[in-house]
Amino acid sequence: MSEPASITQGIAGRYASAVFDIAKEGNNLKAMEQDVNALDAALSESSDFRDLITSPLYGRDEQAGAMKAIAAKMGLSETMTNLMGLLADKRRLFVLPGIVGTLRDMLATDRGEMTAEVTTATALSDDQKKKLASTLSETFGKTVGIKETVDASILGGLIVKIGSRMIDTSIASKLNALQNNMKEVG
Repeated sequence: MSEPASITQGIAGRYASAVFDIAKEGNNLKAMEQDVNALDAALSESSDFRDLITSPLYGRDEQAGAMKAIAAKMGLSETMTNLMGLLADKRRLFVLPGIVGTLRDMLATDRGEMTAEVTTATALSDDQKKKLASTLSETFGKTVGIKETVDASILGGLIVKIGSRMIDTSIASKLNALQNNMKEVG
C-alpha cells in the first residue's frame, strides 16, 4: 500500500472507529448499517457525489451544505449526518469511501461475520454465490458475506480477498505466471 493510501486508511479507520463506538453505545447499529448501505450505493452509483467529496473546487461551506442536504434526502441517522458535516468542515470528505468500507467490516465483525471481496470475469449466479459463501464459511469458521465485483480483464476464474488473505485463480494471473516462466527459460 502506498504511503498516501495508508495515511488515508488510517484517518478513515479513526473516524470509523469513533462513529462505530457512538452508534454501539447508543444502540444504533441497525441505523448505522442502513447508513453504510445507502452511502455505499451512492458512492458506487453517483459520479457527482464522488466528485463532490474529492474535488478541491468545492469550498468548505458548499460541501457542508451539500452534505447536510444529501444526508436529509437519504434519511441518514444523526450520527452519520454529524460525521459528514465534520468531514466537510475539516476538508476530509475524501476519506468517506474508506470510512464506509471500514464501518461495513466493523459491523460484520460485530455480527460474527466476514466479508469476502470477490472479483469475477462475469457475474456469479445466486447459486454460485451461495456455494462460494458456504465453502468460505466452512474454511474460516464464520459466516461469510460476498461483495462481488465484475472485471472482464481477469478473463475467467476468481480473485477472493477475505481478511488478510487473497486467493487468485484468475486466468489472467495464470497467463502472467506462465509468461514469467517462459522468460526465465528463454
